[in-house]
Amino acid sequence: MAYLLPQIDYGDSIPNLIILALIAGVVNGLIKPAVKALSLPLTMMTFGLFGLVVNALLLLLIAVIANGVGIDFSVGGFPPDFGLGAIIAAIIGAIALSIVGAIAQIVVPD
Repeated sequence: MAYLLPQIDYGDSIPNLIILALIAGVVNGLIKPAVKALSLPLTMMTFGLFGLVVNALLLLLIAVIANGVGIDFSVGGFPPDFGLGAIIAAIIGAIALSIVGAIAQIVVPD
């Protein structure tokens, strides 16, 4: 498992995996339907992409519950680090999109 997802650490123990599977089953069976129903408007506005955020947050909830039970389970890489580099990249991307949009308006008029 560590070869496929190196950011997820469960302590390399089979009993830990069984308990994590039980916790994930309870979270996915009881909490996920309610969260999906409450986030339906956002999911529709983002064409389903908000579902990825919901799944990531539920995985973090499973990690919090597992750590509360005493299982060393950690999920790395989420939430992402939105540092200065990410903000600069977003601004440059927005400028590039506006330039391409303006050129497209000139080339293909309405």
